[in-house]
Amino acid sequence: MVALDDDAWLLLHEVRLRGVLHADDTAPVEHLIGAGFVTRAARGLRVTETGRDVHASWARLAAGTDDETAARTAYERFLPLNRELLCICNDWQVRTGGVPNDHRDRSYDWTVIDRLRALDERAAPVVRRVSRVHLRFARYAPALRSALAQVDEGEHEWVTSPRCDSYHTVWMQLHEDLLLALGVDRASEPAD
Repeated sequence: MVALDDDAWLLLHEVRLRGVLHADDTAPVEHLIGAGFVTRAARGLRVTETGRDVHASWARLAAGTDDETAARTAYERFLPLNRELLCICNDWQVRTGGVPNDHRDRSYDWTVIDRLRALDERAAPVVRRVSRVHLRFARYAPALRSALAQVDEGEHEWVTSPRCDSYHTVWMQLHEDLLLALGVDRASEPAD
């Protein structure tokens, strides 16, 4: 395993999950660049192939450990919630009949938001439990709550926009993080 401190590992992890990350020049950034794990691109830092391989080794929880068992349980509980979230996000973006949602029908929007809030309440115990597995999972519960608070303030983009840490964006990062922790390929997930 490569010698990186926790800050550098978590930064590499964030770059890996986001795909590209704007970051100021800090010691962890320079360390990751110097090690060849990330590179500067026009829009920010990107993980290199070497960085992806090293990160995969770090992100994978040790097989047969209590941490892996806890993450697997969380993942199995996460999957049906994930299918529900995808339906909610679809309904947020597209109304019945394939009509794009222009968000002028506040009643319709609040119905979808109510479904999102109900899902969040059911997902919260799963997210809290996995946050105890590893430091890197601790950010998801507050990030999801923050996104939901923005939605409650009428900020529509905080449901699904990829340009902010919207509920969907954070949720998909959590999903990817669980896959990495367990060494699971997304293609092997159940289709229903």
